[in-house]
This record gives sequence, structure tokens and C-alpha cells, in this order.
Amino acid sequence: MDIKTIYENNDLIVIDKPANLLVHPAENLNSKIQIPKQPTLIDIIKTNYPNAKLVHRLDKDTSGLMVVAKNEKTYQWLKSQFLNRKVHKKYLALVYGILKDKKGIIAKSISKSRKRGGSQTTAPIGKMREALTRYEVIKEFSAKGGNYSLLEVSPETGRTHQIRVHLAAIGHPLAGDEKYKFKRQPKIEGLNRQFLHANYLQFQLPDGRIVKFHSELPKELEIILEKLN
Repeated sequence: MDIKTIYENNDLIVIDKPANLLVHPAENLNSKIQIPKQPTLIDIIKTNYPNAKLVHRLDKDTSGLMVVAKNEKTYQWLKSQFLNRKVHKKYLALVYGILKDKKGIIAKSISKSRKRGGSQTTAPIGKMREALTRYEVIKEFSAKGGNYSLLEVSPETGRTHQIRVHLAAIGHPLAGDEKYKFKRQPKIEGLNRQFLHANYLQFQLPDGRIVKFHSELPKELEIILEKLN
């Protein structure tokens, strides 16, 4: 599989990850089931850069921008920026329904759900971790199967499944998200993945320069928006 490179220097690579690709090997939640190993993003990158390390992650069915460090020094530099919330990320997300507040902040702590399969929840169980997500409605659609909203989403924290959990928590789950969907939620014909794309990434290079990167919606998601129009 070819991975599109957006930017590269001696220390790091910014790539445009396609959907349906794990970034790293997943844990087998049932050891009795043998799942054939599929190449992951880090497997592919390591064929050319053996010392490469992932600085952050995207879910399997989320596409878009990621930065990968080529060496330990750069990894530590970038990791500290993520931990200190100095990296700016934006996503495009299609959700079910029309939001009452066209712009807002979702401030709901997240913890691991008691359900199997690695789900997260905003319910007050276990160890809760602060999570903050900003959103703004870009466009609204009234289609035959229901109403939808296209959002620009900016996570201020980096919790597992944060955007997906937060959008479901306010009653507007992500289109195509099988894990956090509501019962009787209609499917969008032709949408075979969750509609979430990391389209903007900004961070500081070790030399002090601020770099900004943009990624267009993948063709399969553009087609969905055209259908809703």
C-alpha cells in the first residue's frame, strides 16, 4: 500500500493516512481467535525508516494527517508538544441530526467502558480523564434518509475515540461509526467507513519554525456529501 507523503525532512514525515488501515498492531481481545496479521501503518513506514516512531494515532477508519518521527530525539520533541497541547488539529466530521448550537465546546470526561471491544464512555465509571472538544457547524443537509451536519472539530485533548465519544454524547453520533451509533440509526448508502478526516495539523519543528498542513477530503467522502446535496 502506498502512503501519501505531505512533507518530509531529516527528522520527520507528515503523511496522509487512508481509511481502513491500523496505525499499529491491535491487541487480540480473544486469544482463541486467530486473526491474520495485516500490515499496519508503522509496518509500512518502517520498511524505509527502521527507527520511525508514531507520535500520535488515528483510528483504523479515520483518514488524514499524521506526523511520524524518524528518530528518538524528534519523537521526544514532538511527543512533548502533544502532551503540552501545543499541537493544533482539526477534523471534518459528518454527524446525524441538526445541532441546536452551531458552535460550542464539549467538555465531558472520558473513561473506559465496561463493554468489551475497547469502547470509551462519558458515563461516570472508573478513572475519568478530562476531555475537551471544540466544534463548529460548516454545513447542514436535509436528505431523504434524515438530517445531517458537517462539522469542523478540534480536540483540545487526545483521549481514545474522543471525537466519536463526544459527538455521540451530545446526541449527534458520527455517520458510519459502528461502535458508537444509536439504535435504528439509518445508514448512508455508499458510506463504508466512519466520516471522520483529519484535515489540518500544525506544530513546531525543533528549529523553532511553525508548520501547517492541510489535507483534502478523500474522494469516497466527497461523494457522500454530493449525494446528500
